Amino acid sequence: MRSKPADYGDREFALFLRKAFIKAMGYTDEALERPIVAITNTFSGYNACHLNVPAIIEAAKRGVMLAGGLPIEFPIISIHEAFSHPTSMFLRNMMAMNAEEMIRAQPMDSVILIGGCDKTVPALLMGAASANIPAILTVTGPMMTGSHRGERLGACTDCRRMWGRYRSGEIDSEEMEAINGRLAATGGTCAVMGTASTMALAAEVLGMMLPFGATIPAVFSERQKHAEQTGARAVEIARSGLRPDRIITARSLENVMRIIHAAGGSTNALIHMAAVAGRLGLAFDLDAFDRIGRDTPVLVDLKPSGKHYMEDLHKAGGLVAICREIRHLLHLDCMTVSGLTLGEIIDAAPVSWDQQIVHTLAAPVYPRGGIRVLRGNLAPRGAIIKESAASPQLLRHEGRAVVFESLHDMADRIDSPDLDVEADDILVLKNAGPVGAPGMPEAGYIPIPRKLSMRGVKDMVRLSDARMSGTAYGTVVLHVTPEAAAGGPLALVRNGDRIRLDAPEGRLTLLVDDAELAERRRQWRPSVHADAARGYLKLYLEQVNQADEGCDFAFMRKQAQAVAEPESEPETRSAVRL
Repeated sequence: MRSKPADYGDREFALFLRKAFIKAMGYTDEALERPIVAITNTFSGYNACHLNVPAIIEAAKRGVMLAGGLPIEFPIISIHEAFSHPTSMFLRNMMAMNAEEMIRAQPMDSVILIGGCDKTVPALLMGAASANIPAILTVTGPMMTGSHRGERLGACTDCRRMWGRYRSGEIDSEEMEAINGRLAATGGTCAVMGTASTMALAAEVLGMMLPFGATIPAVFSERQKHAEQTGARAVEIARSGLRPDRIITARSLENVMRIIHAAGGSTNALIHMAAVAGRLGLAFDLDAFDRIGRDTPVLVDLKPSGKHYMEDLHKAGGLVAICREIRHLLHLDCMTVSGLTLGEIIDAAPVSWDQQIVHTLAAPVYPRGGIRVLRGNLAPRGAIIKESAASPQLLRHEGRAVVFESLHDMADRIDSPDLDVEADDILVLKNAGPVGAPGMPEAGYIPIPRKLSMRGVKDMVRLSDARMSGTAYGTVVLHVTPEAAAGGPLALVRNGDRIRLDAPEGRLTLLVDDAELAERRRQWRPSVHADAARGYLKLYLEQVNQADEGCDFAFMRKQAQAVAEPESEPETRSAVRL
């Protein structure tokens, strides 16, 4: 209660006043002398992914009290992908700032972070890394699958697959309505290896979540048990002082890179982890990520890179089952919030059993990492493609550019019968990046033009400075950096230009000579956003970084520094019992 007093110029009066008001909520002096564990409340009536947050909070409170602490919950922003205009990514940095400032402002000895839907986990980790007090994360967990006419369905890869069939005329509107009610069968995050699932696995291997927490389905009682354990552990880290900067290190970030590849994880994770790393002055290097992918194959047979769902990965052993297969590639000495090293967690986990979800290194789902980094004159600072979810025959492709200048232009013309487009063309979307959209929407999964989908075309090379949902699939080049709105080469692409994609070689080339590009650059003028003179939009447009730096605000990143090797353990080491 004595920490972080309101600034009245009199610390004792500040404490006196604080205790008077907190006692109005029914606390005794004895309760107020215990370690205070704050618990974020990210529940919202708009957020089905966080439907079980109230139950998680109650379980976490129970764990805190059983361990001798005092739990106090506080609200912060909740973001849902489908209920955030213009995009959830636009609001992620606001949530991160909200988390950081509330952690800084309020008295607490440690904090429990409750995330789930795509942007909430990275926002919480970003805020906690900057505040750097003892922090521990738990997640809401994936939803269960539904069924339609005997076919198993799960949001949101199947959302996109079924929508494609509807656009092509394979499914009528009546059946589509029936499917719509079965895609999200329960509360929880998307049932596939989308961004929420990838970030949950990333947080666990990073060391910020207790073991086995990433994959527990939202509706399982095991989810509340994990929350109770999280509450108890939050009291221990409050006492020991184990902070995020002891856990989030250059070596633990490399472990995250391995798991993103092995899990066939979301492309969005690269942006989010770059933002988390930047809060501690660390780099999430795309070239290092690309190198790691050469000897880290995709092992997890989940949609969109495979055929199964998150509940299946949980039954197969979750993160530990993946780690066992690539144990020799991981930094096993990395400390985790559990008080154990990653290697100790793997050793203490139950023995493996026969299952078909996590493949062996000898028989991978995909022979190398799921995501490839591309470079070339069209993407000087990089672009990415999810190779494991792409059409193999399109990974080496040259085609004519069919250009959409903006999201509105694409919406207006993509289904026009007059659109000049063929199946071997490359669809190009500009001005959909961090600044251009604004907010870098998940618009990179450009729809197949209706005139082609009606002819049975299922995939084309698509290219943009936008993001793509982690649940999506197809031959889609994303995060072209610098973005068009920042004057990147993408801004100079015109209809009819030839573009060459060579994913196996990591190359993306605009086949236009330098003199012509120089002339186009002289003619180029940046677009101007309406209503950008005030409020959060003004701050966002002035400060947001490009995708390779995590789309964080420039002033929120910690200046890069030489990173000393972390100590193997805090001064007083305690650990959870597995």
